[in-house]
Amino acid sequence: MTQLPYTVEKPEIIKTDLLDPIDYHYKGHRDVDIVISQPEFTSVCPMTGLPDVGTITIRYRPDEKIVELKSLKFYFLQYRNVGIFYEHVVNRILDDLAGVLAPKQMEVTGDFTPRGGITTRVTARYEGKK
Repeated sequence: MTQLPYTVEKPEIIKTDLLDPIDYHYKGHRDVDIVISQPEFTSVCPMTGLPDVGTITIRYRPDEKIVELKSLKFYFLQYRNVGIFYEHVVNRILDDLAGVLAPKQMEVTGDFTPRGGITTRVTARYEGKK
């Protein structure tokens, strides 16, 4: 394989301590469904180092915590040079967010732009507290 002119980082560099959970003040009062979309998500293919671009959509029902959006943006930026497959990135984001927020339920979908004429959409789900 040809040497790439830049470094492809390993997924281990992703830090969850950038995610800032804040109190959800309506716990026990009512359930809400929160939908967050990041239409400019980027990572790189671990095989070729070529950029992967897509939309990450997070749908969740909080229990005690919600995510502060600026911290989520900084969390996503860590993936910019990380070599990770679509299926792994969606599961990793779900695991990280569910681990920090402990929501009642959460779903993360990655809808990636076509490469070689093939589009890919990956969805992973978490069922926590009811």
